[in-house]
Amino acid sequence: MVCVSIYIVAVSAFFLAFPRVDFLVSGLFYSETAGFWAQNEAFLRDVRHLGPFLVRVIAISCVAVLVLKLLAPGRPPILPLRQPLFLLTTLIMGPGVLVNTILKDNWGRPRPRYVEEFGGDLPHQPVWVISDHCERNCSFVSGEASAAMWLTSVAFLVPASWRKATLCFVLPLCVILSANRVAFGGHFFSDTLISWGVTLLLILAVYHLLYQRVPPLVTDRKMDEWFTVKGRRLHRSLRRAGRRAKRLLHGILQRFSEQ
Repeated sequence: MVCVSIYIVAVSAFFLAFPRVDFLVSGLFYSETAGFWAQNEAFLRDVRHLGPFLVRVIAISCVAVLVLKLLAPGRPPILPLRQPLFLLTTLIMGPGVLVNTILKDNWGRPRPRYVEEFGGDLPHQPVWVISDHCERNCSFVSGEASAAMWLTSVAFLVPASWRKATLCFVLPLCVILSANRVAFGGHFFSDTLISWGVTLLLILAVYHLLYQRVPPLVTDRKMDEWFTVKGRRLHRSLRRAGRRAKRLLHGILQRFSEQ
């Protein structure tokens, strides 16, 4: 976590000292006649949807593992329950709360396509400088770059022999999805780099609490016991509700038969 914190500070300091770098990178994808031309490419628009699709697949799979444990409390879970807990917690707290709710909705940095240097009418704002030039869903930091970096959280959970192969797939994908947003004029280069850092820092913090801390914040056994108790309680509630519904339906049918 120390290395990632240093990375965030170093990148932030670099772009505060050299803000023109953001214009140089975004300018590679901008022309005065076509604007940010990459956003008109059908293939690149399809690539943009790949990241959110993978995030949804993983998130739905995690929820399904937890729900199945509630529905079948007497059976062992498909996966150790800390794994879906880790993935869902980092997704909600990272791309969800930290990036999209706290940073993007409060820092007010206009997106590249809206600043004066690229044909817009808003002034450019440096990183970490709060402004009122954008009300919500702003440029700082990149939500899709954060979600792309979150995909690397899978590598924390796979067997060690699979970790390198997982990262060889996920990291290039993270770069491609993030670069796509810069090419579209949706984010500056600095938005992407800082988004990677803050998301990875949160992932590492949650991983430490769940897996490295002694004792961990919660264990697989404790989660299994908790979901078993809640699942059996849910089953009892559903059976009671079923009996009440059956009696109610029987009463209604009896009244109709008496008329």
